[in-house]
Amino acid sequence: MDSLDLQIENFLVGVDIGGTFTDCVIIDADGNVTTAKALSTPDDFARGMIDALSAGAESLGLGVEELCRRTRLLTHGTTVGTNAVVQRRGAKVGLITTKGHNDVIHIMRGSRGFTGREINKVVHFPESKKPDPVVPKTLIQGVSERVDCFGKVVVPLNEGEATQAIDELVSAGVEAVAVCFLWSFKHPEHERRIAEMIAERAPDVFVTTSSELVPKWGEYERTTAVALNAYIGPLTSGYLGRLGETVEQLGNPQPMQITQCGGGTISLNRARRAPLLTLDSGPVSGVTGSRYLGELIGQPNIITTDMGGTSFDVGIINDGHPAFSYVSNVNQYEYFLPKVDVQAIGNGGGSLVRADERTRTLHVGPDSAGADPGPVCYSRGGTVPTTTDAALVLGYIGADTFAGGRVTLDRAAAEAAITEIGKKVGLGMQACASGIVTIAEHQMADLIRRMTIQKGFDPRDFVLFSFGGAGPMHAGVFAFELGIKKVIVPQGRMASTWCAFGAASADILHIAEQVNIMTSPFTADVLNAEFSQLVEGLREQLLAEKAPSVTHVFRCSLDVRHKGQINEVEVLLPSAELSPDQVTAITEDFHALYQQIYGKGSSFLRAKLEAVTFRVRASAEIAKPSLSLATLTDEIPEVANREPRPIFWRQLDDTVETPVFQGGQLVPGNLVNGPAVIETRDTTIVVHPGRRATVDGYGNFELELEA
Repeated sequence: MDSLDLQIENFLVGVDIGGTFTDCVIIDADGNVTTAKALSTPDDFARGMIDALSAGAESLGLGVEELCRRTRLLTHGTTVGTNAVVQRRGAKVGLITTKGHNDVIHIMRGSRGFTGREINKVVHFPESKKPDPVVPKTLIQGVSERVDCFGKVVVPLNEGEATQAIDELVSAGVEAVAVCFLWSFKHPEHERRIAEMIAERAPDVFVTTSSELVPKWGEYERTTAVALNAYIGPLTSGYLGRLGETVEQLGNPQPMQITQCGGGTISLNRARRAPLLTLDSGPVSGVTGSRYLGELIGQPNIITTDMGGTSFDVGIINDGHPAFSYVSNVNQYEYFLPKVDVQAIGNGGGSLVRADERTRTLHVGPDSAGADPGPVCYSRGGTVPTTTDAALVLGYIGADTFAGGRVTLDRAAAEAAITEIGKKVGLGMQACASGIVTIAEHQMADLIRRMTIQKGFDPRDFVLFSFGGAGPMHAGVFAFELGIKKVIVPQGRMASTWCAFGAASADILHIAEQVNIMTSPFTADVLNAEFSQLVEGLREQLLAEKAPSVTHVFRCSLDVRHKGQINEVEVLLPSAELSPDQVTAITEDFHALYQQIYGKGSSFLRAKLEAVTFRVRASAEIAKPSLSLATLTDEIPEVANREPRPIFWRQLDDTVETPVFQGGQLVPGNLVNGPAVIETRDTTIVVHPGRRATVDGYGNFELELEA
């Protein structure tokens, strides 16, 4: 049986692990959506995932075994690798590299991993320090071998030295070995031989080679990537292996897919070999789901915003394609890996509020109260007010209807905490609460500006998707500040589990890259030869995983720069087989994109160009959720009306008795004029005065921000 025959069973299932909750989304053949949550279990995340699956099955009146048997594709987003890096719980790693270059990972780059982040630490080295080493110097072994920049072997691999290096690392107790030789992406045979030797001498040791993981130039970034992959390899691989066996024992007939940072999914086996691909894959799944829904409703330009309890994540979809980045940063370590560009700040519902009495100013975030103790109003021991406490004081959140009535909030405690911090800056309770929320919303707007304007995009050309438990409460303000005319809360009731929906709707995706620097003028024969090798390799990979061959799609791109410069621009190509006219268009497209990013006139039209990185994205398109249009009706059902409550509106500088609606009871076609609040089970949509919200035919909430 084809292991990815998507016509056999009923359900598409996505499960995404978060810091507090593990979310499950189940979509049946008719497009009906079921959501469920379970507490995450950091001691063993597999337990939390199975709990979420069980909760979803229970909502459908099924047992978890029956749900698994009837699932055509189960996709999982995991944070195990991310947590291992953040909490410093990775494996003991050894590194084998070219003799004489042992210290590359310790030398780092001059910015020490702070580029674009903390300016004081970038320009004032005394204020910065290097991170704790992923691989200590005592566990780095140099081996004699050398390949030149053309891929020619200058010094053969010394297998005697390699044997000694492996034995010394194994004797030192390493659990994983990273292998990174100079110019190995031009000649990978030396790295492959080392991997074979380790497998023969120490079969239980996790091994990763740079030529397989990141075949790109940039010696430091390549070494970092392979070291980090080894660091999280044993833990992530073990977790995924155990989970795969559990799901198979529950009766799931299809191989589980794992979300990856490139915007799609990879096989379980690929994720076990390259767990670095799973870092930051959770927020990327929100972009993936937004792209699918955007195609469905005819919105190719989307700003995605995901706000939970701790962070605020932003992604960009331009002309139907997510924006990518190719340099990632983990604990100051920079590495090259193609990933959907999602940037985050510490700004969520649990962001702590502090006052500077000297300057009489308020500060919101970046640290968070988390789930324990949480905001003051949770009554779990929190004493420092948060954004959620301020929203409760303003009336945006109902003390008795929060989280669908499952949690009762202590409004009096929140008011006392906000009043106390307001005294330090000379503000009354309502003014202080309003100031806290406004600061948080403007910090979000600033991040979106950096993600759009600094990359040559005008935010007014985009719609904004708002999801996550706290996002729709604030989106109407930060979107308005940017001139955005429409906010979409995707699928209303599903907004807080949108990343799990993105996992369920993601295509299988593999990305292959190859560096081969060549100078213009480019010729079709040479470019096509490079791309054909990458395409065939990816085709074999998809076929080996038994992905449906009729759905294979190959998208090619080329990183181009001015000769003698370092700023590269990715140029998307129309096909993998280029004609001479299409090759000529590469130069024109490069100049247009370069000037979009760096300003009109910044590109020197008569300069020679260099092609640097050849890239192919190979996807196998899976069956998508079938979301159908509903009949529109104007009349708001009576059951959708809730008891009005007093809410303070900054625009009116007054507290007004405001209509409140139960979002789950509103139907397509309903219109709600502001001021108003729409509550769903897991999120709240705030409709400010002068604005309106509608429910479209697919069940999305659309917030219109034009007067």
